[in-house]
Amino acid sequence: MLKSYLLTFLISMVPIVELRGAIPYGTLYCDPPVPLLHAYILAILGNLLPVPLIFFFARKVLEWGSEKPVIGRFFSWCLRKGHRAGEKLSARSRYGLYWALMLFVGIPLPGTGAWTGALGASFLDMNFKKSILYITLGVILSGIIMASLSALGVNMIK
Repeated sequence: MLKSYLLTFLISMVPIVELRGAIPYGTLYCDPPVPLLHAYILAILGNLLPVPLIFFFARKVLEWGSEKPVIGRFFSWCLRKGHRAGEKLSARSRYGLYWALMLFVGIPLPGTGAWTGALGASFLDMNFKKSILYITLGVILSGIIMASLSALGVNMIK
């Protein structure tokens, strides 16, 4: 049982797969299966664990690389582009940008999720606390969607 819980938690930390794969895997494919509520909680916690690190270190890597001879121009361009895009988006809507971040993270499609949302928020120089809050809301939304679909899958298998 511990192995099933641990796999569900670890799978939710993997980029691209995230909780979109962890909840169905834990509830449908683990032996023994993880109860849906437990899989939901484990996947959310595992999915959110790397978000602050991604938020801070993505920007730090760009800032570090902007001073290097070979990659400096590209990294500096990324920083300038992200800063300008963030200012432009912030000027258009005060809270709309954060709601868009939440929906981007919350709708379980390939290429969306907490990892990509944290990278985008970091590159756009968004407020850390607000970004984490809205990414968390998006992960909860995505978890609800995936848990619902997993519950349908469990019921169809039985």
